[in-house]
Amino acid sequence: MSVLLLIADAVVESLNAASLSQELTAERHYQPVFDLPEMVDLHVSVVPKGIEILASSRNQNQHDYAIDIGIQQKVADDAEADALMTLAEEIADHFRRGRVQVEGIGSIPVLKVGTEPVFAPEHLTEKRVFTSIITLTFRVLR
Repeated sequence: MSVLLLIADAVVESLNAASLSQELTAERHYQPVFDLPEMVDLHVSVVPKGIEILASSRNQNQHDYAIDIGIQQKVADDAEADALMTLAEEIADHFRRGRVQVEGIGSIPVLKVGTEPVFAPEHLTEKRVFTSIITLTFRVLR
């Protein structure tokens, strides 16, 4: 299986085992597209995003794997959006300075955690759906 997919699956496993302020079930998707009625429930989607390969030495390359975590739910008011913003921050903190255990590879460090922007204002305006995307970058030398 692809290393990128193995890492994405490890992120799903880590999220599902985490103790956070809200119960969640993370799932890996290629295209996390949901109908608006489905958005009443919290969706945490893990999506393989990209790979950057740089030469590290004569015999080894540095592979940086990017994984997106999407947090989405329809909200009625700012208090519900606040709770989701808190959840997004907790998820980012969960991976900051962390590692994931990847089958066949071992423990891989999280190189970088980013949330830019922290939420999608157009989703709130147009559909009242809170959407936050957290991008994790993992580095593997091979």
